[in-house]
Amino acid sequence: MVKLVHVVNSVFTSKTYFLTQEGNPSVWLVDCGDVPPIVDMLSSMGGTFIIKGVLLTHVHYDHIYGLPRLTEKFPSLRVYTNEYGKNALTDIRLNYSKYHNDPIEYESENVVTCDEGTMIELFDGVQAKVYHTPGHNPSCLTYEVGDYLFTGDAYIPGIKVVTTFKGGDKVRAAESVERILQLAEGKVVCPGHKV
Repeated sequence: MVKLVHVVNSVFTSKTYFLTQEGNPSVWLVDCGDVPPIVDMLSSMGGTFIIKGVLLTHVHYDHIYGLPRLTEKFPSLRVYTNEYGKNALTDIRLNYSKYHNDPIEYESENVVTCDEGTMIELFDGVQAKVYHTPGHNPSCLTYEVGDYLFTGDAYIPGIKVVTTFKGGDKVRAAESVERILQLAEGKVVCPGHKV
């Protein structure tokens, strides 16, 4: 059984989710914001935990800004995104870090590309199924893990999808929302921001 907790980050109230499994020292994150609360959360969980990977819902600054510092602490972690996301991680204009105090050009061999239909092994018997849900951004991925659906900014309940950034597309956003709503039946939706 997967246990889920989250922290609300300081930049635009984005969320970082923690996925754990009892008796397993591995931790998986969905998105990566403030690093001190991530470290504090790991400490509060007791025991020795290792962050194995970060599933990125998309590569806008508010969902990636902790990656460089987190990778310093956990150099073997893997970062999952699609091909567009991999390229955008290295481009301050595409990841919007250009407009913040700490521009991010995250170029690392630990980035793993995934896309529609990819299955990512998280724990024994637990996988994340990947869905490409563009519209907000071409890097938008939704992850289905057991009873949870991590939608990032592709779908935030009660909020219209923002499509005004580079790569945004209203038609694709509407298609993605429709798809996510179908996937969400019987699931707990975990959006990218506090609502």
